[in-house]
Amino acid sequence: MNITINAVKFRLAEQLEEFINEKVSKLGKLVPEALGAEVTLKVDKPSAENNKIADIKLMVRGYDLFASKQGGSFEECISEGIDALKVQIEKHKDKK
Repeated sequence: MNITINAVKFRLAEQLEEFINEKVSKLGKLVPEALGAEVTLKVDKPSAENNKIADIKLMVRGYDLFASKQGGSFEECISEGIDALKVQIEKHKDKK
């Protein structure tokens, strides 16, 4: 699965990139027909708490799944976003 990571107005650390690739690639095992994923990271108001935002879009044939989470760290946001996408994946499988 092709994973694209966009960091808005900051440089992405290699460790964070590896973390994202590891977590998002696990979604590919749940949805074998997934075409790819886009992850967008941004910082909202650097002086505020819980200012990290992670948007995850999972592109699947015929539909897209999306989760956006805000928190204190990108790792936390990614983990919560993955959990939200897993719920969406289960709901979609139940509809079939």
